[in-house]
Amino acid sequence: MKVAVIKYNAGNVFSVLSALKRLGVEPILTDDPQQLQQAERVVFPGQGEAKGAMAYLRERGLDEVIRSLTQPVLGICIGQQLLCRHSEEGDVDCLNIFDVPVRRFSPIRHEDKVPCMGWNQLYDTRSALMDGIESRYVYFVHSYYVPLCEHTIATADYIQPYSAALHKDNFYATQFHPEKSGSVGEQIIKNFLTL
Repeated sequence: MKVAVIKYNAGNVFSVLSALKRLGVEPILTDDPQQLQQAERVVFPGQGEAKGAMAYLRERGLDEVIRSLTQPVLGICIGQQLLCRHSEEGDVDCLNIFDVPVRRFSPIRHEDKVPCMGWNQLYDTRSALMDGIESRYVYFVHSYYVPLCEHTIATADYIQPYSAALHKDNFYATQFHPEKSGSVGEQIIKNFLTL
């Protein structure tokens, strides 16, 4: 299976490549529009900052390429956030695949730390991406979140309930890092590869 991982100015891409290789996939890391369009699956991963990431995508025309993809696409962490309409991080318009904003966590109690870091439980899971995942723990690192919406396919709770995963048409996204979530994350990646 030909799997392309989008190359842009984001960190944590190599752990995604390693996770795919552990499943027997030889992914390509690319920002070439033709390679992205010809891949059977596209992964849009990363850690980083929304404004700078969107500037990089726009400079290279990758924003339009990503919107045009028709095969299954999986956004991870900032990849999920960039697939949304607008991010409070840098006050930037994003790709608007999911017509929902990205908000910054606002601590309510003293013990509410931002960023949210660590393992958290998923609930209210649905969609083929989440097969076998109800009530399982996955790994998060983020200061911004996507509110619950019509596209939510998994919920997590930190300060308030929020979208841990999204799905619309051929686009899937997770706020957590499946590549750092052990056997549960591995199952989610397998589910994505067999959609």
